[in-house]
Amino acid sequence: MPHCMTRRTWLAGAGAVAGSLVLPRRMFSAEAPAAAVAVASCRTYGPELAPAIEKMFDQLGGLGRIVKGKTVAVKVNLTGLPSERLGFLPNGLTHWTNPAVIEATVHLMGKAGARRIRILESPWKSAEPIEEIMLQADWEPRDLVNAAPLVEFENTNFLGYGKQYVRLVTPHSGHVFRAFDLNHSYQDCDVFVSIAKLKEHRTAGVTLSMKNCFGITPCTIYGDGAGEKEPGLLPRGGRGILHSGSREPSSSAPSENDPKSPRDAGYRVPAIVSDLVAARPIHLAIIDGIRTQTGGETPGGRSIPVAPGVLIASTNCVCADAVGMAAMGFDPMADRGKAPFERSDSTLRLAEELGVGTRDLKRIEVLGTPVEKVRFDFRNPVRAPDGS
Repeated sequence: MPHCMTRRTWLAGAGAVAGSLVLPRRMFSAEAPAAAVAVASCRTYGPELAPAIEKMFDQLGGLGRIVKGKTVAVKVNLTGLPSERLGFLPNGLTHWTNPAVIEATVHLMGKAGARRIRILESPWKSAEPIEEIMLQADWEPRDLVNAAPLVEFENTNFLGYGKQYVRLVTPHSGHVFRAFDLNHSYQDCDVFVSIAKLKEHRTAGVTLSMKNCFGITPCTIYGDGAGEKEPGLLPRGGRGILHSGSREPSSSAPSENDPKSPRDAGYRVPAIVSDLVAARPIHLAIIDGIRTQTGGETPGGRSIPVAPGVLIASTNCVCADAVGMAAMGFDPMADRGKAPFERSDSTLRLAEELGVGTRDLKRIEVLGTPVEKVRFDFRNPVRAPDGS
């Protein structure tokens, strides 16, 4: 069960040994559940979008059974700074969840009877309101507020509107962390939704519904400028320590299971992500692949804009990401040394080992558009036009 603590609460001692690059596979993957994944071909963010999303939800058994009468927390992906753009394209066409996807989803949740909808993000080393971040990217937050009867925003990079952090425990002690101290929003909800972008990732290979949750960690505890003994009042750096392991989080939070585990970011980031989605389960995973970019999670290097024209949804995040990988032209059973995991472990495999879900396409029922009809080769891409 989750626990609560104030900023001055101390957790003494370390936990069980974490997984590593050389340790045997964990024993929980045989228990990993399978869930159906809905796939839709959708070429634009125009009038076809909302009906396509609604049809996917219907294929999964209806949105009402998930959200009716519930408080729903929606983690979106606004990675990096609003000023970071690929050429002159809006962020929603490249590396951010598109606002039209968020708006359509929020509207459908309200229509399905959601009592309260909370849009969450932890913008990079920032305590600014999410609405301000959106405005800086030329979004209109009021469109999201007006999409359903009760819509709220919270920046979860620090305490935010909460009075204390909450502790969420990782099943089976996790690979790196046996528990996390997070903003209250990730406990104070009945349903947790990840709306991600279909992207490659320079450290973790891919970033889909699971990697989106790397950003639920508050930088006041897990950031480079976090307090040593207790959380900082405000975030003062990115999550570099989670990548490098150069220092522990604030000592008020649970320490790493094994300080001698690999310091390789290609292991740590996927392992920590898998721990996070085990500790804070995703009830509904949605992946926006209508427009995106190749080459990484943020603009840079050889990134180009692309238009795969696909939407993916599932009640299991590992299954959703497995189908997402297949739609990108990758094998979801791949691991370190094989694309897209040339320099990293597979988040899917690590989450599967914790019993979160299966990555085996043979066990996953695909509903709607067959994967082969939406497959887009991210390693041999066709550049999208610069229009919307």
